[in-house]
Amino acid sequence: MERIQVDILGLSTSPSSGGAYALILKEINGARRLPIIIGAFEAQSIALEMEGIKPPRPLTHDLLKNVMDTLGVSLNDVFINELRDGTFYAKLSLDSQEIDSRPSDAIALAVRYGVPIYVSDRVMDEAAFVPENEEADKAPPAAPSDSETEQPKPKVSRLEQLQQQLLEAVAKEDYEKAAKIRDEIQKLRSHTS
Repeated sequence: MERIQVDILGLSTSPSSGGAYALILKEINGARRLPIIIGAFEAQSIALEMEGIKPPRPLTHDLLKNVMDTLGVSLNDVFINELRDGTFYAKLSLDSQEIDSRPSDAIALAVRYGVPIYVSDRVMDEAAFVPENEEADKAPPAAPSDSETEQPKPKVSRLEQLQQQLLEAVAKEDYEKAAKIRDEIQKLRSHTS
């Protein structure tokens, strides 16, 4: 079974699945995307880690990483190895063992450890898609001109305000509000890039 390395392309809300999120994985050496529906808690855990935001108390995935580190166990990689009846299955590759996991939990740990995420070729063949605008995605981003780098200050200050609000929401452990603010920040960043 061939292993295809993927990166996290993004997280988005999935209105059709009652508050769940779609985690989009993209193969590193290809154009395919793999959407996986995950719960809100796991999505927030992944997003907070990717944004570099540390909650005042450890979340479940932080706790698990702390326990693993304390016991001297290393996470080598994560492998989404199966799709059965619409459900994805994954394995955590530890020092000398493999442990079954939900993909969302495995990926939440992978971002904390900075380890590779792999998907089996069979799962990619069965569930991945190639976006229609893939050619546009391959175009390198244009370097900003001098006039573009000197954007008006209001957008920057709005971004700074949102980032401050995000930190405050995390400090208060209001993760639902933090997720909404994070989404606003992402929208603002996509409009300025």
